[in-house]
Amino acid sequence: MARVLLAWIGKTDIKAASGDASVGDGPLAQVLVDRDFNHVVLLNNYREEEAALVERWLKKKTKASLVVRQEKLSSPTHYADIYRAVTASVLWAVDEYGKKAKLTFHLSPGTPAMASIWIIVAKTRFEAELIESSKEAGVRTADVPFELAAEFIPEVIRRADEDLERLSGGLRPEEPKFGDILHRSDAMKRLVRRARQAAPYSAAILIEGESGTGKELLAAAIHKESSRQGMPLVTVNCGAIPKELVESQFFGHMRGAFTGAVADHAGYFEQAHGGTLFLDEVGELPLDAQVKLLRALQEKKIRRIGGKADVAVDVRVIAATNRNLLDEVRAGRFREDLYFRLAVLVLKVPPLREREGDIGLLLHRLLDKLNVDMAAQSGGVHKKLSAGARNLLLRHPWPGNVRELEATLLRAFVWSKGPSIEESEAHEALVGVPGAGAGQEVLGHPLGDGFRLADLLGDVARHYLARAMVEAQGNKTKAASLVGLSNYQTLKNWLEKYGVAE
Repeated sequence: MARVLLAWIGKTDIKAASGDASVGDGPLAQVLVDRDFNHVVLLNNYREEEAALVERWLKKKTKASLVVRQEKLSSPTHYADIYRAVTASVLWAVDEYGKKAKLTFHLSPGTPAMASIWIIVAKTRFEAELIESSKEAGVRTADVPFELAAEFIPEVIRRADEDLERLSGGLRPEEPKFGDILHRSDAMKRLVRRARQAAPYSAAILIEGESGTGKELLAAAIHKESSRQGMPLVTVNCGAIPKELVESQFFGHMRGAFTGAVADHAGYFEQAHGGTLFLDEVGELPLDAQVKLLRALQEKKIRRIGGKADVAVDVRVIAATNRNLLDEVRAGRFREDLYFRLAVLVLKVPPLREREGDIGLLLHRLLDKLNVDMAAQSGGVHKKLSAGARNLLLRHPWPGNVRELEATLLRAFVWSKGPSIEESEAHEALVGVPGAGAGQEVLGHPLGDGFRLADLLGDVARHYLARAMVEAQGNKTKAASLVGLSNYQTLKNWLEKYGVAE
């Protein structure tokens, strides 16, 4: 049975790690010298450099594995923030080290609010030993002579707890049609809430978001939640239709209408009649096709090529794009009237780097799915992520979003040699390091036809900033040096400017 210690990093621990003899070893080192643990999970709301200092210090005191979880708190006394951070960390530890792991919560490091939350969690959620330590009295089990009932937990904390419990148990959200959209971040909760509000109506929806964010998955969920759920959902990849076939594909044709038309053919609009027509990457449509699409949407009828009569069609249109269509309108590449016909209800899917708390959830669920899907091919070997590999993947900025995450996990699964995917194997599975010709590819980008220098420079900056953060293992001072920036703060400003996860 694994013995796991969970604790916040406190100011005294940082002083001890810095060599301040007046504080002794500090609460954390004192406990690790006094007691044996297999694993230590530390929560940190100080600067990463200070956490790294404490981590190096503690590794001299124990043979236990050490994991530091960086937590963002609005303040070190904000009970709801602390509660969410603590419960998320405990759930992670239980998932990582087993449900039978013996948990110990250390009350001494951190603020009194942090100690209070450890007590609440131990008395209402997880069975754990509570300990405290001091320079004078040493280490001892904390005597808490009363039981805390769940009804005394503030309502805001209870709501956060219910969310975490549902997600950790693998249960579908309250909105089952959206159950395939795994999330716990506030950004995704807002998106799903808006999508559910939009679903019952037949108004057109425009879904905006970077490639790989799951726009098609969201469109399918909206269709399933709508009154059209029993009717067809027809998906059209607008970028894959040859220009000369656009009209035939969308509106259909009659036999003999042109060479090769050997039979009557119903187009996408007729196929989707009564249901939903999903136009993926609608920004790729040529201008002449946009005119015909607009007319069909306005008149709610189409005519097949070679046909003699109009056909009434009833479709709900959901369009998606990874472009900024308003920029495309201003550049003359997308019709303004079609934009406003499609953008009645607009949903913006956040990139994975802005979905705080979702990456760990996705890693867990996607790896479970891989283990099931690959069981026969891998000889039944069930694989898991090591702590180092998980931390590496959590720090990655994921410019390719969920699609990149899925592909990376698959590569790591295939290339890993044993039942545990190690950090080096996860690093090898990450794609994005350019080859020798990458610089020439950037310098050789054709001018005109939508070329925007600012966009290209931004892509280059994001690429190398992300590489630096991965290679520096999240150490911003080292990452700044790798990309030739003067200091940690300058790098932080660049990361914020270009939206690269810290």
